[in-house]
Amino acid sequence: MTRQLLASVRALLLATVVLGLAYPLLLTGLAQVAVPGRADGSLVSSADGTVVGSSLLGQGFVDSSGDPLPQYFQSRPSAGDWDGAASGGSNLGPSSPELAEAVGSRRAEVASFNGVPESQVPDDAVTTSASGLDPDISPAYAAIQVDRVAAARGVSADEVSALVAQATHGRDLGFIGAPGVDVLDLNLALDRAFG
Repeated sequence: MTRQLLASVRALLLATVVLGLAYPLLLTGLAQVAVPGRADGSLVSSADGTVVGSSLLGQGFVDSSGDPLPQYFQSRPSAGDWDGAASGGSNLGPSSPELAEAVGSRRAEVASFNGVPESQVPDDAVTTSASGLDPDISPAYAAIQVDRVAAARGVSADEVSALVAQATHGRDLGFIGAPGVDVLDLNLALDRAFG
């Protein structure tokens, strides 16, 4: 019995060293060599070099009181207020009265903020993603925000639309998922172009 106990303790220690230390360090080292930006969290910096976010995580473009800033494109709603530690959906199902109320309220707010009828507000503008941190919005959601952003920045809608087109990407591998607009990249482009 003592022999079996010692063998199992040795196996546990070996597995801990190999799988808990050596393997993660090896993969981290390989990732640093092969794809250093992604290995470090896909961080995005502003023109002055300040880290402003990650290309993998959505964030809010709001003032200190939580109100959306009109000069920026807005991300999808987040169930965890764009906190990576609180990533996850709301777990409310399609028959939930609470979800229906939240979606209706968000639809009215988005329509009012962007000056469009509620019928033009796309679903991704009023629903959270599964992670609650989706960095992209649909081209339809970006389109209803163009006039508001242009007016807030004092530029033409055509100039803003051109930046939206540059920040829009197609389906992964040409057939997976849906086209999207990278909100952080778009907002940084707006700051670079129009200050």
